[in-house]
Amino acid sequence: MTSVAGVDLGGTNITIGLVDDDFRVVDDAKVPTPRGPGRAVDAIVAAVRALGADVAAVGVGAPGPVSDGVVLTAPNLPGWGDSVPLAQRLRDSLGLPVEVENDATAGTVGEWRAGAGRGSDHLLGVWLGTGVGGGLVLDGRPYRGASGAAGELGHVPVRLDGAQCGCGLRGCVEAYAGRASMERTVRLAAEAGRPTAMLDIAAAAGKQRLTAKVWSRALDDDDPLAVAVFAEAVAAAGAGIAAAVNLLDLDTVVLGGGLTERFGKRLTGRVLAATRAHLLVADKPLRVAVAELGDDSGMVGAAALALDALG
Repeated sequence: MTSVAGVDLGGTNITIGLVDDDFRVVDDAKVPTPRGPGRAVDAIVAAVRALGADVAAVGVGAPGPVSDGVVLTAPNLPGWGDSVPLAQRLRDSLGLPVEVENDATAGTVGEWRAGAGRGSDHLLGVWLGTGVGGGLVLDGRPYRGASGAAGELGHVPVRLDGAQCGCGLRGCVEAYAGRASMERTVRLAAEAGRPTAMLDIAAAAGKQRLTAKVWSRALDDDDPLAVAVFAEAVAAAGAGIAAAVNLLDLDTVVLGGGLTERFGKRLTGRVLAATRAHLLVADKPLRVAVAELGDDSGMVGAAALALDALG
């Protein structure tokens, strides 16, 4: 049995798991993400060594575009500035083969190999969290594009001159369907006097942010602002997904991330309907499914890519 370490490098935590050749996580650990790439490399190296197993290779899913193992930009990682040759730094420290991939692509590969995307060779993974990430499998292979930046569904424009996105552009899917943007919209609307109990729900739960749980409670209570902002998020996600389906002739969409985990089929049904509204072929066979691996998608996918590289 070949064991590979899969690493999910996030802005808050680094999750590391030992993945066997059946794509099962047999051991895992989580450590806080330190500031800066040098300390992050040290943390990953220490965690891999702490697995206490004969690790054959390491796969890493990192936020932001990745090209040939180089993280080109990572705005959600604390203290990361210019591009970082993450794969080479880890190879030098560990003396092992290392593959580094965009985290959304890694998550998509995980679901394709061992989760909700099994059986599809034309798959889009959509990760609804603080932002909106995307990954692609085309013709039965992970698709990265010319420079490793393929799959950026969050930055597909769905409204010309629309809301400001964190990337600096306007009208992106993420400007409406990313949780950070949704929260900003709620807070600005509340300050302008629109009625909502969302901020009170968060405060009562001891939350500083509008978490998926807060959204769930507000929607269950038919909070008018929550209903409106959530509907706009679904519409934007559907339009972006439809653009990808029309362009690439996809047959499967896997939805993951915190909001999806909270709402499950309640969300997938609405997203499918919003997507169909923009499809060139309205009755095209298209499956929208909830990610099955949860937080393990990225680790499993990164490990699978590292395992593939071993040959």
